[in-house]
Amino acid sequence: MAKLRKAVLPVAGLGTRVLPATKVIPKEMLPVFDRPALQYVIDEAAAAGIEHFVFVTGRNKGAIEDYFDSAFELDATLHAKGKTALLDELRALLPEAGRCSFVRQQAPLGLGHAVWCARDLVGDEPFAVMLPDMIMVSDPPCLAQMVTAHAQTGGNIISVEAVPPEDVSKYGIVDVGGPSGGGMKTLKGMVEKPTMAEAPSNLMISGRYILQPRIFKLLADQGAGAGGEIQLTDAMARLMGDDAFHAFEFTGRTYDTGSKIGYLEAYLALALEHPDHGSEAAAMIKAFAEKL
Repeated sequence: MAKLRKAVLPVAGLGTRVLPATKVIPKEMLPVFDRPALQYVIDEAAAAGIEHFVFVTGRNKGAIEDYFDSAFELDATLHAKGKTALLDELRALLPEAGRCSFVRQQAPLGLGHAVWCARDLVGDEPFAVMLPDMIMVSDPPCLAQMVTAHAQTGGNIISVEAVPPEDVSKYGIVDVGGPSGGGMKTLKGMVEKPTMAEAPSNLMISGRYILQPRIFKLLADQGAGAGGEIQLTDAMARLMGDDAFHAFEFTGRTYDTGSKIGYLEAYLALALEHPDHGSEAAAMIKAFAEKL
């Protein structure tokens, strides 16, 4: 069974739900306490053994590429001022040379189209897709758990998570069957943003996927679906007739930074969990709450 080495990160979105903050700053680069939101996702990928990060970008996303590059003036300044601990921290976050690739999605045609844009960089091997809006916190991390399960079952794996029934119309929702190995369930079907009446369950697709490369052939001729966009869920539903699909139910904490309130929740939660500043953050939040 092929080792999972590559992760595709679709980062071309405009971040309209968090405007005006994202007018000139990519939503993935908005700080969540002391680092960009995207860094948490990269850390999760690295903990799962991912060796190559494929970023599907768009216009005005140059800050992402710059972030994963050396900043010689900054490094020199920190070195000259003797701030070696901070310099070491920045260098530790920098991927090894050649570990990042960037491909442009020229038009906002949907998640399925974004993944298809990475086809030549992924090649003929299984790969992960990680939605950068979703910061998923658990020990071990979500993708690492999925990689372990994939080593036992192969096939395609999608992370799912329970949501209130009234929220199903916001997400892709899955229909699951019985156990399929590796602590997972058989994935029987999925639908993009159904009504409460149409939803087969309350399990949403939560932003982490392990897919077989056959998905690219289906994405190549996939028509527009919900929202007039090329939906990854539609292509996966077609592939489901030929390939094994598994649902991995994630039970950690997920923070959706793609909305203003979700971003605030992520910021507060991860500030509280910071090993050096968590207690200070807790005291500050408590002081604000007492004033309400």
